Amino acid sequence: MARALYIHWPFCAKKCPYCDFNSHVRESVDVAAWQAALLADMRAEADVAGGEALSSIFFGGGTPSLMPPSLVERLLAEAAELWGFEPGIEITLEANPSSVEARNFADLAQAGVNRVSLGVQSFDDETLRWLGRLHGAQEGLNATEAAQSAFERVSFDLIYALPGHSLDDWRKQLASALAIGTSHLSLYQLTIEPGTRFATDVRRGAFAPLDDDLAADLFDLTQEMTAAAGLPAYETSNHAVPGEESRHNLTYWRYRDYCGIGPGAHGRRGGHATVRHRKPENYLTAVERSGHGIAEQRILFSEEQASEALLMGLRLVEGVDLGEFETRFGMPGKSLIEQRKLDHLCALGLMWRRGARIGVAPAGRSVLNAVLGEVVADGLVQA
Repeated sequence: MARALYIHWPFCAKKCPYCDFNSHVRESVDVAAWQAALLADMRAEADVAGGEALSSIFFGGGTPSLMPPSLVERLLAEAAELWGFEPGIEITLEANPSSVEARNFADLAQAGVNRVSLGVQSFDDETLRWLGRLHGAQEGLNATEAAQSAFERVSFDLIYALPGHSLDDWRKQLASALAIGTSHLSLYQLTIEPGTRFATDVRRGAFAPLDDDLAADLFDLTQEMTAAAGLPAYETSNHAVPGEESRHNLTYWRYRDYCGIGPGAHGRRGGHATVRHRKPENYLTAVERSGHGIAEQRILFSEEQASEALLMGLRLVEGVDLGEFETRFGMPGKSLIEQRKLDHLCALGLMWRRGARIGVAPAGRSVLNAVLGEVVADGLVQA
């Protein structure tokens, strides 16, 4: 059933002020206990969502590069036994570019990881300090070089549209990033997420987010430069050499089944949504008690599946085929769309329509949330 597996490692050396992911700082981690729990949770998922070989595995976090390579290897061996692997399976691990973690790259590759996603975020020391990162600019460059030597495929993240950012600042930084020569880049505008330290700083007036118009100009510049360099956008914030797109993330955006294990991990498989316990200690207790870490499991009814598929799919440059919705979800895709507003947005050049397939045009991607709020039928747009 499930073709993809997500494994969440919740631990970080430090909590970044912009991060709202399920990450935790602990003085020590009992690796043996975590290996036992993750293996048990994996087996529980395979019991209900097995039957097809995996096409992708993604270690996310937290900071998975803090995992001992031996643990990664053991988890991959178990996944191979439970599901089997498709030829050419994509196995991605998120990593921070500290020199300590970079020393593990060769061992992680030997364990089976063939794609790494580096949380570089910036190649400027002052910016990295402001973002609360523990590595410096040179460490980021060194780690990127080490990753390119160790892994078949390398991606790295950058954050832009920071307070005070100008078009010239970002043009220079992005040009330097593109010159590194990786086949994939994830380029995110700074978002002030509720519950983060940055949200508190903004509320207290410590800094103000960048002006929306300038942020839109930076987004447009990003699209132009990446496309010219041969890494066009395939999703709102993700850019790749054609054929080098993240297969795992495409599973999410194309709304295909995946299992999620580890603290706070989400899953979508067999018409059900699953959520694991978020707090690491609660997760361990749940697995010991029940044999799995699920905190919530519920049925996804057809309309909810269809609306999720629509909202995820419209993030992709390829858009969605509304004609497939009848087969997949038992309801016409057109019923999810405000047809008059779609016509209007197409006339404005913010969306496009080719037969049964619709998508957001380049001019609309910088204001994606507003476009979705217009075109998706009332009651379907989720906060």
